Amino acid sequence: MDIRQIAARARALAGRRRATVAALLGAGAALALPPLHLLPLAVVGFAGLVWLVEGAAADARRPGLATFLVGWWFGFGHFSLGLYWVANALLIEWQRVGWMIPFAVFGLGALLGVFSGLATLAVRASRARGTGAAFALAVAWSLGEWLRGHVLTGFPWNLMATVWVESAPMIQSAALFGAYGLSALTVLVCALPATLAERDARARWLPTAAAILLVAAGWAAGAYRLAGADGDIVADVRLRLVQPNVPQALKWDPEAREANLRRMIELTRAPGFETRTHTIWSETATAFPIWGDNEILARRRAQVAAAVPPGGMLVTGAPRFERAADGTLRVWNALHAMDGAGTIEATFDKFHLVPFGEYVPLREILPIDRIVPGGMDFSAGPGPQLLAIRGLPLASPLICYEIIFPGRVVPESGRAGMLLNVTNDSWFGESAGPYQHFAAARLRAVEEGLALVRSAGGGISAVVDPYGRTHASLALGVAGVLDSALPRSIGVTPFAQHGNWAFAILILAIAGGGAFVTRILRGTT
Repeated sequence: MDIRQIAARARALAGRRRATVAALLGAGAALALPPLHLLPLAVVGFAGLVWLVEGAAADARRPGLATFLVGWWFGFGHFSLGLYWVANALLIEWQRVGWMIPFAVFGLGALLGVFSGLATLAVRASRARGTGAAFALAVAWSLGEWLRGHVLTGFPWNLMATVWVESAPMIQSAALFGAYGLSALTVLVCALPATLAERDARARWLPTAAAILLVAAGWAAGAYRLAGADGDIVADVRLRLVQPNVPQALKWDPEAREANLRRMIELTRAPGFETRTHTIWSETATAFPIWGDNEILARRRAQVAAAVPPGGMLVTGAPRFERAADGTLRVWNALHAMDGAGTIEATFDKFHLVPFGEYVPLREILPIDRIVPGGMDFSAGPGPQLLAIRGLPLASPLICYEIIFPGRVVPESGRAGMLLNVTNDSWFGESAGPYQHFAAARLRAVEEGLALVRSAGGGISAVVDPYGRTHASLALGVAGVLDSALPRSIGVTPFAQHGNWAFAILILAIAGGGAFVTRILRGTT
């Protein structure tokens, strides 16, 4: 059976068979994401989706609904498999929240599938076929990713751009177009081989050849940019990132907290400690508060201050409590910068909270617990800010998944000198989740032209240069310390200066290019 026969059978599918194939193609495309990077499966997935959309658009009864459902089933398979690791967080206290696993995994897949369903519906609305459908899908899918990153609280996880993070040259275009733009180009090159099933030889081979040339051009341009990278480091900054790899089941155990803290301090003070200038601990590395004015908190700070290198600073995550004038107690997921005397010199509160993890949306209506232990919902901080940590460039601090939002990781005013991401991915064990999180963080470094320091409780801790290259790292599931210099950030990138405007222009160019190429292949120009 040749490719034209396969395409014809895909277009002829209907009902459950069409839905099943769409879900399988979406799941296969998810295997192109970190950590597997099986890019050929993304080509099969998106090329196959083009054929399914063409078949659904010709549905005799309800072509609009059929086309939407093709995209929805594709997205359901894609996001359910790509985000399977969410279940790991619910297994930590399975007696309390384990019942939520099917809702979290398949419910999330169903919800996010709406965006891919809207994308395929837009392809049908364009009336494009063949090459034009591939271009239309690239535009619609990337716009769906942008919407997914903004609707409600936003969830731009597993953008298709992340399939390239193992190739430093291929991710350099994010400095211009951002991750959404790189996703558009990715879907385009994956969908264009659908035209190999066309009857006309010119229409069959030219689009695929163009896809190959586009990948080659992207790699060459990225390699050229990297050839001019200077690799400078910031003078007099010697980092120590501490990764204790404490099992999540023990992290919040009251009987284990003291032992966990002692272990953190022991790791921190391992040989070479006296040569370091900054110790970086992870999100909620101290599972108890250290901010505030009372004797107990002062003792805690004195205890933690043992991890401050001589004359240097410690950065650590910790819960922060504060009682309002009316007696209401509030809690924040915070980051503190502390000196050797136990004085907290700077504090940052997480502003982008995880729904159902750190707070329960519509709590008055939904009688369920949040995943993170404790009866109180976390409060949100005011937003991105610049944090002055003595001895470091001005930092844009980001806690946990705040790093995954393109164009929303630095404040609008002022220029950061680095990105500082503390996270606790131990919730997800040794699954794909931490690799996907790290991939998103690397793309933010490229977009903003900023060095990234990332301390993760169970990994992956890393120092990344402003080109997205890993300068030093500590693997997932390993306990230890990572000593590293700090790469120097570069000048303002086009994306950092103009945001997603270049992405918008790229989308218009792809849409116009699709119309132009389609006319040429039809011989109408």
